[in-house]
Amino acid sequence: MGDRRRVVLVTTLVLGTVLLGVSLRIEPGTVWFYPAALALAAVWAGGALLAGPPTFGDRSPVRPVLVGLALGAVFVVGALVVREIPALDDAVGAVTAYADRGSGPLVVLVAVVTGLSEELYFRGALYDALPRPVLATTLVYAVVTVATGNVMLVFASVLLGLVAAAARRHSGGVVAPCLVHATWSVVLLLALPRLF
Repeated sequence: MGDRRRVVLVTTLVLGTVLLGVSLRIEPGTVWFYPAALALAAVWAGGALLAGPPTFGDRSPVRPVLVGLALGAVFVVGALVVREIPALDDAVGAVTAYADRGSGPLVVLVAVVTGLSEELYFRGALYDALPRPVLATTLVYAVVTVATGNVMLVFASVLLGLVAAAARRHSGGVVAPCLVHATWSVVLLLALPRLF
């Protein structure tokens, strides 16, 4: 990996981590959440593209969408257990508050755009740069998510990260993890606010 690419990846990682922490500490329902979240998406996508052109791989949408639906279903079933544990219920409620108090279509758009940009960076540029990329990108993704201060988002990042990285490995490119992540996000945004 060249020095320029390394600098781009590390700079993006630092900026993205800071913006992630900032954006998820903004009061749900306020207008400032949307520009902060879109700035975060721009950092992840911009860094990924500056690091080099993405590898698209297999572009068939069927399998990754089905995987995203299945992963979303696992999280919804898990939510039925999590909501019975007060500390975890509060952690999920802190995230679903953005959907509850925000503009529904705009929240979905922001979640999908942010998810796609995360995959461009983590399962695109970073995946291409690291040895043992399935585990490495999952670990980095989880560590970055610690910036949110939300244990349930960190837990979700590990499971989503592993599935998205496996989709990248299987498909040979970034399209599959993007579709997995976007589908998973939409399922959770439609289902979790009704449970919490």
